[in-house]
Amino acid sequence: MRNVVLVLSCWLICLGVYGQERVISDERKHVRTSSDIMAGVTPVACLVTTLVLQDWEGLKQGALAGITTVGISYGLKYLVKKERPDGSNNRSFPSLHTSVSFTGAAFIQRRYGWKWGVPAYLVAGYVGWARTYSKKHDWWDVAAGAALGVGSAYVFTRPFVRKHNLVISPVAGERHVGFYASLCF
Repeated sequence: MRNVVLVLSCWLICLGVYGQERVISDERKHVRTSSDIMAGVTPVACLVTTLVLQDWEGLKQGALAGITTVGISYGLKYLVKKERPDGSNNRSFPSLHTSVSFTGAAFIQRRYGWKWGVPAYLVAGYVGWARTYSKKHDWWDVAAGAALGVGSAYVFTRPFVRKHNLVISPVAGERHVGFYASLCF
């Protein structure tokens, strides 16, 4: 887990250092591109985790939360028709990138605990910040997307850790490094 946080932190620092050499508009473009990519990190983490743990109930809960989030986000975009800060279209409210990212983060936190939820929320927070910084959304678009994502995940997701006494810990040996996981059914 430390390695994931360390790699993510280094990546974000490198992104910031790299962006200082560019003009502002070019920097915003790179941040926007990174938010496009990072928005998929927490949903993919949800999918991979549920498949690796064979957590079929969690897969169903995550899918319901994700479908609800996307459906409500698109519905609101076409109903509200708020113009984006960069003027590119009138589909700014709510931020779909942020809502999807926060759905994944809230699912991970709710299903598997804060140990995994904190890094997921950091990724989701970056996505929200990046959408505002790159002028694709105003802060209230991002706040609404985050609230929608978290709310959706909390409605559908039930804790996995307590129900199955999940234990995950790092393991290091002379010739191997990995994770130990155990579940009680």
